[in-house]
Amino acid sequence: MKLPRRNFLHLAAGAAALPALSRIAWTQAYPLRPVRIFVGFPASATPDIVARLVGQRLSERLGQQFVIENRPGAAGNLATEAVVRATPDGYTLLLANGANAISATLYEKLSFDFIRDIAPVASIAGAALVMVTNLSFPAKTVPEFIAYAKVNPGKINMASVGVGAATPFLAGELFKAMTGVEWVWVQYRSSYMPDLISGQMQAAFPVIPGSLEYIRTGKLRALAVTSATRLEVLPGVPTVGEFLPG
Repeated sequence: MKLPRRNFLHLAAGAAALPALSRIAWTQAYPLRPVRIFVGFPASATPDIVARLVGQRLSERLGQQFVIENRPGAAGNLATEAVVRATPDGYTLLLANGANAISATLYEKLSFDFIRDIAPVASIAGAALVMVTNLSFPAKTVPEFIAYAKVNPGKINMASVGVGAATPFLAGELFKAMTGVEWVWVQYRSSYMPDLISGQMQAAFPVIPGSLEYIRTGKLRALAVTSATRLEVLPGVPTVGEFLPG
């Protein structure tokens, strides 16, 4: 579904007033004080960018400051735990994403139950991943990448922010399982884009919002997107599924 930015922000502003408020609170104005939005990723990461855009607009519309608090670590679990422990009064929000769902499967012992302890308010954004390489990398298509990786096992440095529950990491692992290729994961605590563009890293599976401008300006080469169909923002880029069915 396509939702114009103005309409989306209008809906998000209204939805932000809905979480864990009692019926009595409906008679009061909300918010009466600043609201915190926890993000389980570092500044400049795509979830952080989304949170800051939405937070700024909510601040403008609702007349209170929406403060973004970055709590990176443990695949977003540190931020989630902080929200779970906060008073459930609607003044502590979490920007959840796919990592939260993945963590519930990968981590056997968490101090919270995401489904039980976190109440969803609104779906505000969604983004596919895109398989990219730097411009000096010899492969220009997915089949060429697979062929190169099989001839050069373990010689490709694949960048990732986080491992385990990080969606790009799991996308890469799925790609490896489906193709039988091998590479070296290089974990970053923050953005790896400078190293990827300079050639220190050869490839990555970033989310599209964080890499789109680099692709459009010719600083990175997009091989394929992970969505089921081609995307309007990158119409000339095929899907991974066109080469790896399923």
